[in-house]
Amino acid sequence: MTSLIGPDGAGKSILLTLLGRLTDPTSGTVPLDGADVHRASSTEIVRKLAALRQENHSTVRVTVRDLVALGRFPHGRGRLTPEGVVHIDRALDFLDLAGLSGRHLDQLSGGRRQRAHVAMVLAQDTDYVPLDEPLNNLGIKHGVRMTERLRAGADDLGKTVVLVVHDIDIAAGHPDRILALRDGALAAHGTPAELMDPEIPSGIFDTPGRVHEVGRAAAGRPSPLRWPSAGHIGNTLYTSRR
Repeated sequence: MTSLIGPDGAGKSILLTLLGRLTDPTSGTVPLDGADVHRASSTEIVRKLAALRQENHSTVRVTVRDLVALGRFPHGRGRLTPEGVVHIDRALDFLDLAGLSGRHLDQLSGGRRQRAHVAMVLAQDTDYVPLDEPLNNLGIKHGVRMTERLRAGADDLGKTVVLVVHDIDIAAGHPDRILALRDGALAAHGTPAELMDPEIPSGIFDTPGRVHEVGRAAAGRPSPLRWPSAGHIGNTLYTSRR
């Protein structure tokens, strides 16, 4: 599991659209498992990679289950198989949407719609799952839950999950590695512990800050910071000094 961070305009979304073949590279190649995704067949790619775009809009009125079922289209050529039903049910359960499966998207909050789109991506059952800001519109509870579920997807289901996130604390909470982009180039990469050196995010975001150990004692005194969900998203907190 990898977090992709960086300021606005750094190239995070462009990188994911290149992976998903939604944008053609101006030069070079985009390798995936040793093959250029822009030269591989569409059938091969959609069975390896399922991406979530930053903005997702449905132009037709569909239920949550029907939307999630679209993730199985590449596998059955439009015909839903028994195996496909299993993957749909699993994705709905995975993101706590089973009770909402019969509801139409336009009846749901933005956060629930976002979870439905992520479930559609997971139902496709690909090895690679790049997600552009999957925590958009989610409250604290479901943001934490989503991050936990995606971590479980990486561990239990063997997925390679890439998250574009703006919250540094969430970016450092669960992933194995962080990639930081700036001005369209890789500015830093490493484990969360390595990149939570305050000089690194300060330089990337042009915002001086500090890294706090949340809920831990410092110099024999109780930490003044208390984060109720710290056990779920990590034990560090990055704050601006401005």
